[in-house]
Amino acid sequence: MDQITARVPPEMVEALDAAAAALRRSRADVVCHALERYLEDFDDLTVALERLRDPSDPVLDWDEVRGDILRTD
Repeated sequence: MDQITARVPPEMVEALDAAAAALRRSRADVVCHALERYLEDFDDLTVALERLRDPSDPVLDWDEVRGDILRTD
């Protein structure tokens, strides 16, 4: 596993230490888990933005879709 170094404000270190203590994990475990979550969200956001920018993807009219949904109930 690779090692990285980051500078963070003291209050963030305090919050990290508190979280690590509450979870009974090391700082590294908490940071690694947080980065995994962040990167998963980043990947999801990247895919969503690519789909929004896709000119071949149809744009639906909300009033039309809403009317269709209400008529089917």
